This record gives sequence, C-alpha cells and structure tokens, in this order.
Amino acid sequence: MADGMLEGKVVLVTGAGRGIGAEVAKLAAAEGAKVVVNDLGGNVDGGGADSTPAQEVVADIQNNGGEAVVNGDSVADFQAAKRMVQQAVDEFGQIDAVINVAGILRDVIFHKMTQDDWNAVIQVHLKGTFNVSRAAADHFRAQESGSMVHFTSTSGLIGNFGQANYAAAKLGIIGLSKSIALDMARFGVRSNCMSPFAWSRMIGTIPSNTPEQQERLAKIKQMTPAQIAPMCVYLVSDAANEMGVTAQIFGSRMNEQVLFGQNRPIRSIHREEGWTPRSIHEEGMPALVPSFVPNDRSADIFCWDPI
Repeated sequence: MADGMLEGKVVLVTGAGRGIGAEVAKLAAAEGAKVVVNDLGGNVDGGGADSTPAQEVVADIQNNGGEAVVNGDSVADFQAAKRMVQQAVDEFGQIDAVINVAGILRDVIFHKMTQDDWNAVIQVHLKGTFNVSRAAADHFRAQESGSMVHFTSTSGLIGNFGQANYAAAKLGIIGLSKSIALDMARFGVRSNCMSPFAWSRMIGTIPSNTPEQQERLAKIKQMTPAQIAPMCVYLVSDAANEMGVTAQIFGSRMNEQVLFGQNRPIRSIHREEGWTPRSIHEEGMPALVPSFVPNDRSADIFCWDPI
C-alpha cells in the first residue's frame, strides 16, 4: 500500500520502459511522484529503438491515477540528457530526483572483446549516468535540493566472467556517485548507488547450457524487478534525506536489503629502511598475503538462496 512518500516530487527514471526501470517508475508514481519515463527502446545490446515500452508504462501509470510522460532520448547523448531533464521541468515545473537505470550488455570473454563492445557499454552505463546526472545537477544546485540513484552491479563490485566492459562501467559509477555526493553535499544533493538482484531482460543473456547454470538461473528468476523498486523510491524520498542517506551502495535481493562495504585499507606494512623488490618479496608480501581478497565472482559471494 502506497504511503505518498514522493508526493509533490518529479522524478526522471531512465531505462524505464521494461524490467526494473518500469517497476521503479510505476512505484514512484504510486507514491505520488510525477514521472518522466525515459527509454530509447533498444535491444539488450543497444541496437534499435522503440517508444512502445515507455508508452505502455506511462499508460499504466495514468490508468492508475498517476501522472507521467514519455521520453525516448538516449542517455548516451549529452544534449539528449539535457532535453529529458528539461522535459521534466517543462511538463511538471521542477525536477527532484534522477534514477539512472538505463543499460545494455555486450558480454564477451576479455581476450575476444572488441573496441565496439567496450565503447558501447561504457557509453550507455558510465557516460550515460554522467550525462543525465550532470544535466540535473544545475537544477539541483539552483534549488538546493535533489537526489540521485545510480545503478551499479556486483559484476563491478565483486566480479563476473565475460563482463569486463560492464564491470568497469559499473565500478566507475561507484566513483562517480561518491564524487557527486562529495561535490554537491553543500547544495543539499544526495547520491547513492543500487546494485540490483533480479531477473530481467539483461540477465536473460546469461548462458544456461549446464545444470549448474540452469540452477543458478532458477534462483535468479525468484527475484523480481518489483522487489528492487522500494529501495530506489525510498532513496529519493525526504525520509532518506532526514536519515542523511548519501554516498552509500545498496543492494536489493528478493526480500533482503544489502549495504555494501567500500574500499578502505585493510592491512599495511612498514620497514624503517625502506623497501626493495627483494624485501617486498621476502618480508612484505608474506605479511600481506593472508589478507588478500580472493579472486571471487558474484555467485561465490552471494552463495545462499534468495530469501
């Protein structure tokens, strides 16, 4: 049941035509926000365009008594990002929050990855997140309020096979979000990241050729896009502002809410006379090895069934 937590706010949700973005947009509207539903309507790999998915989400919101408009611009285009933010202001008089969901996949093992595979993913995820956030920043600074939620992934936070482009972009978004939180705190602007666990069109590209892969996908399918939306909506609410929620990384995994750690020193070694390569090998590294982070992937860390 909705509580009106976003009453009076205007929210731009990118990649909102399908999956997680659509659920975020619909819940934001149900909680009282006026929503700009952005979606280029492309394929998972970034090709093509189709306004129908975004139009369907807007129709669903309107049929349930909410207010929403369609935007079909690409987040990868800086001027297009400015247009979608301006559309929110023109249509609804203001903009209060940006939720950067839009993304594509070009999964391929690293030694076979092409420049196009790399550029396409970086352009949509990392540059796209910058584009939309930067376009909103001027409005947020002027009104001295605003919030952003950027989508990251355990592919970057932990690691996965065949996703060097995606992982690099998603870890870059962590640094971007923290920088925004630092630079814009004095204007009352907050910035957080969300790492979602849910079955979606993008997750559907994971291979299912072995019994182990099939078992993994069966578990992922239990986690729905709708279960990601509540935390996203909360993070752009005044309630989260009251709690001072900024510069954090969250994850939603079925009925679990996860707070991720961030990079901090875990061990140091000192040698008064300084170090040589040999002394590092003989004295330093043996002291550091017990504290090494294992070469894990996401499934190794999140090894328990969704609850």
